[in-house]
Amino acid sequence: MINMAALMAGLTSSADRIDLWDRALAAIRPGSMAEVGVWKGEFAARYLRACPFIHTYFMIDPWAKLPDWNKPWNVDTAAFEAVYREALAATDFAGERRRVLRGRTVEAAPRIQDQSLDFAYIDGDHTLRGIAVDLIAMWDKVKPGGFIGGDDLCASIWQHSKEYEPTLVFPFALYFAEAKQVPIYLLDHQQFLIHKTGGEAFVCADLTGKYGDRSLRRHLS
Repeated sequence: MINMAALMAGLTSSADRIDLWDRALAAIRPGSMAEVGVWKGEFAARYLRACPFIHTYFMIDPWAKLPDWNKPWNVDTAAFEAVYREALAATDFAGERRRVLRGRTVEAAPRIQDQSLDFAYIDGDHTLRGIAVDLIAMWDKVKPGGFIGGDDLCASIWQHSKEYEPTLVFPFALYFAEAKQVPIYLLDHQQFLIHKTGGEAFVCADLTGKYGDRSLRRHLS
């Protein structure tokens, strides 16, 4: 049974992103989880160490230069190979608990059983295409009552300079939760949390007060 009071307290009193998820995962206590967008594996290593109750941790990342991803982290092939090796080295201590799925989310998701995850963390490419694919592909993998969290809920779509694709985690994650008729919490440190309830009602709880205007027009003018 999830201690929702402890979860809510953790979501509203965190010092930074890591402190937020320290508190949230302590309340959720996931037995199985997935991370989309692993990079060097720091996030995975932290929670594999801190959360002995996690028995299965899926690490999903292509670790490859992609021809259709216009973001600053789309580095060259040699750099990605080095990053991949770092991610493996960082999590080698938990080799029996991790599951490394190298590939895009649509390639990796079929390798995860439906309704098997207690928690999924989305930190992928953050473009409109990326957040749409990640949330839709991972939704059925999460158990009823489970959670999807994520990073880079930027109040501005121009997270980077305008030579790059805009970041559209906000507002797409909100629209996704509305389509599924489930609650979403907008959190400090550009984080979000979706609760996969029974689909009774959509609620958008902005715990920051920073996301009032959800239109795209203000960003494009």
